[in-house]
Amino acid sequence: MMFERGNIISRLTLLLPLVILLYGCSTERPAGKTEAEVLYREAVNLSDDGRNLIAIERLNLIKSKYPYSYYATHAELLHADILFKQENYLEAVAAYIMFKDFHPKHEKISYVVWKIAEAYYHQLPSTHDRDLSVAEQAIKYYNQLLVHYPKSEHGEQGRKRVEECWQMLRAQEKYIADFYYKTKVYDAAIYRYRLIIDNYKTGPEVQHAAARIIRSAHQLKSMEQCIEYYTKYQTLLAKEARGEVLDLMRECRKFPPIVKDKGQG
Repeated sequence: MMFERGNIISRLTLLLPLVILLYGCSTERPAGKTEAEVLYREAVNLSDDGRNLIAIERLNLIKSKYPYSYYATHAELLHADILFKQENYLEAVAAYIMFKDFHPKHEKISYVVWKIAEAYYHQLPSTHDRDLSVAEQAIKYYNQLLVHYPKSEHGEQGRKRVEECWQMLRAQEKYIADFYYKTKVYDAAIYRYRLIIDNYKTGPEVQHAAARIIRSAHQLKSMEQCIEYYTKYQTLLAKEARGEVLDLMRECRKFPPIVKDKGQG
């Protein structure tokens, strides 16, 4: 009795893959003039249904069996789109960039540039005190879109995204400079604040940086630096900071000048 039961289970185990295969084959396939087209349409339908892993299998079949088919290029782009939809942004970036490099004149190239930028954008951290290299990359590709494809339907949103990225980068630069200032590493603070001014030209971060540079020079008791930075950055100061900075300048003028060694010339 036990032997017969084991025999039945073994037979069912052997038949199971065949049943699954027959079930899969019974599903009606989309129409197409070639097998590559059928596979591509299957992949589109599967992806639309959220069955992305099976969709990628179909696309891989096109790549391996029909690499020179008209649908091979379509399959590459759809594969990248599926990775993006799955929130595999690192892999999506690589797939889109490869597509862009191999098909620079493709009719959907502006879309591809947009998706590269978006894939970087969606990797942004939630706070500005973490690595923001993806923000720089996002800005790079958004700007490519805006410059080379000004009529793109994604232009307006691209401009908004660029501003968001710049805001995070500004906040990070301020955070680093303020850290040096608070820890009394004034030379490093001055260097960082000057970078903010050079990179951003205007805005509240620039006003803040201008005041902090002069305060740092005051903390270093350097009359020369106080005068140099005040002369250079006084027009950038916020109104509410000007009175305090003028008081600091009066104190700075009382500091003795730095005497250089004779060997320094």
